[in-house]
Amino acid sequence: MEEPRKEKLDRLLAAGVNPYPARSEILNGRLSSSEIKKRYDSLAVAQESPDKVRIAGRMMTRRDMGKACFAHLQDGAGRIQIYVRKDVLGEAAFESFTKDLDLGDWLGAEGLVFRTKTGEISIRAEKIELLSKALRPLPEKWHGLKDPEARARQRELDLLSNEDSRAVFASRSRIIQTLRTLLAARDYMEVETPMMQQVPGGAVARPFETFHNALKQKFFLRVAPELFLKRCLVGGFEKVYEIGRVFRNEGIDTFHNPEFTILEAYEAYGNIDTMMDLTEYLVTGAAEAAGSDKCRKKPFARRSIPELFKEYVGKDYTAFMDEHKAFDHAFDEKIVPHLTEPTFVTDFPAELSPLAKLRADNPRLTERFELYVDGGEIANAYSELNNSEEQRRRLVEYRKSRTQGSEKEEAEGMGLDESFIEALEYGMPPAGGLGIGVDRLVMLFTGQTSIRNVLLFPTLKKET
Repeated sequence: MEEPRKEKLDRLLAAGVNPYPARSEILNGRLSSSEIKKRYDSLAVAQESPDKVRIAGRMMTRRDMGKACFAHLQDGAGRIQIYVRKDVLGEAAFESFTKDLDLGDWLGAEGLVFRTKTGEISIRAEKIELLSKALRPLPEKWHGLKDPEARARQRELDLLSNEDSRAVFASRSRIIQTLRTLLAARDYMEVETPMMQQVPGGAVARPFETFHNALKQKFFLRVAPELFLKRCLVGGFEKVYEIGRVFRNEGIDTFHNPEFTILEAYEAYGNIDTMMDLTEYLVTGAAEAAGSDKCRKKPFARRSIPELFKEYVGKDYTAFMDEHKAFDHAFDEKIVPHLTEPTFVTDFPAELSPLAKLRADNPRLTERFELYVDGGEIANAYSELNNSEEQRRRLVEYRKSRTQGSEKEEAEGMGLDESFIEALEYGMPPAGGLGIGVDRLVMLFTGQTSIRNVLLFPTLKKET
């Protein structure tokens, strides 16, 4: 807390001013900065509006000129200038404005709109009220929050001082809303499934553990909503989806955060081809909502694992299957950098895909794809395995095959959930399932190279 600001706070309190009012008349009927600029755009220089307006926002600049001041208030739509004169506001109010108020304070203002000699739409303030006193100074305009760590750790300061950062999160909101709208247009129903699960399942990932005191039982934060969404299909819903957080106890880098947002959608009577169509529909729609030129042309390219390994690795993919990490390393290092244009990578090995159906013409491969753009994975989809006995066998085999180090830890995310197997025994229709990494989609369409730039409050190590 800055001492001069605390002194101003005390002075305001002594004068009977509530620096944090619960309500204010000046907020009634207020307009946003963009609404005011649009409504009075036709004003000529020095011309005033016939009626008064009200505005509220944070004071970001102030330029004192003796008996007058220019200041800018920033609201959710932008900034607008207010012109404050002693003879209009009154001597006492003007003195309080110049001596008791600071940059960062939230103010309400009322007055006539006019256009200055420089052509800027402004408000000639006749009344100003303090709505919230800021006790810390804002980041300096030209130095501000430039360090990525500081920007992520103090996102509120990054947002108020960085227009580009606000634009990223506005785009994120539009993208997520668009995904929901597009799914609703295809009759998908949004559902919610548990974030605390007795058995983790649905993804190759090490889970987080927690403990429920009342039940005296260990739970896991979900690594995926997949198994519960499939149980909805068993129950008779034909198209379901969920957009929500998942938690994976893994490393942190530019593409990974321990908690992130995923979209998963499941369609009865669908398959991998159905999911390709759905993925193109959702991704191109999200690109349009974000105003991005990427991923706008359909259809996306399709390449199989066997042909990609032959072309870029020079060996058959089967040569890398004895060690699963060897496959991942070869794929990530030799193939992924070439996948810049939107590309569906198909035909993943069965050993790596325990929840996907096998291809009828080649049981070593599965009906699975991953979508890659600009060298990053965006989506993952299957023709879903609905044979309960085969599902049990493949989950057991998968966990048995991963007994060392990180592979064993990641296999915890493919737990043998008996309630899920039992649900399959009641019969699940043939289905296609899709997962899209929402954060990576936002990264792609906003030009960000780090996931922490599209998460309002990413996971960070505690400051020492």
